[in-house]
Amino acid sequence: MIGPLIIVSGPAGGGKTTVVGEVLKICAKPIRVAVTATTRSPRPGEVEGKNYHFWTREKFQTEIASGSLLEYAVVHESDYYGTPVSEVDAYRRQGVGVILIIDVQGAEQVRRIYPEAFSVFISAPHDDEYRLRLEKRGEQPDSIEKRLRTAKRELTRAGEYSAQLVNDELTETVRKMNRLIEAQFHQAGGT
Repeated sequence: MIGPLIIVSGPAGGGKTTVVGEVLKICAKPIRVAVTATTRSPRPGEVEGKNYHFWTREKFQTEIASGSLLEYAVVHESDYYGTPVSEVDAYRRQGVGVILIIDVQGAEQVRRIYPEAFSVFISAPHDDEYRLRLEKRGEQPDSIEKRLRTAKRELTRAGEYSAQLVNDELTETVRKMNRLIEAQFHQAGGT
């Protein structure tokens, strides 16, 4: 059985990384999150190779040129983000589901390559919540403004996804996300 490919997108502050992290704790299926690469600086507590691969712009451009990235984009008007191919295909061939936590640009690229991918758009319950969550995680004011501009554009694309979840109550959102993921294993022929 080929493991399912699950794309998770949504505006910064919507809670997609938190939701996926909680799902990993309860999901009964073999699942992993692809570690994406970025040119942005690590936030406090982030670990190289676990949260992200933190690359220089030069390394990122070299990886693009070599065809080593499944998808990539410039996000929040400044930083590259992308998924190395090595984070996806080998695991799926072993029956492991792979979750890509990526922006809407990357999701569009992946859906062209893997039309069977299941995609979920996670949003906050209201616009003010994005600012509050970004402030709470310690984002700088200029970064918050960039991310809010990006969020407005991303929200217009929610209809492109297989499912949409509003992250208004974390436990319930995690439960719904887990059900969606387990359903993808059943559709792929797993138990």
